[in-house]
Amino acid sequence: MLVTFKTKSYANITMFGEIGLSLLKLMDFGVSVPGAIVAADVGKALKNLQSGLTKIPEELEQERDTDDEAPQVSLHTRALPLIELLQAALADENDVRWE
Repeated sequence: MLVTFKTKSYANITMFGEIGLSLLKLMDFGVSVPGAIVAADVGKALKNLQSGLTKIPEELEQERDTDDEAPQVSLHTRALPLIELLQAALADENDVRWE
């Protein structure tokens, strides 16, 4: 499953389902797909997401001995495009939706 976040203010962001659902949970606006946040609540969603991320210790990337394993990407890093999308939607007073 994929989750795509959309707003008129920013390019669409597509994430793997598990990551997208984790970020939705941190925003505290439900984990139902599809879903939406009205423009008036985007600031609260952004604040909840940023606050939730500060409570999660950032995962350290480990040195790999082989090239076969994919590098680990922290949830903090994966959240950056969504944070930018929310900031753009907030600035332009646009809704955010996901499907």
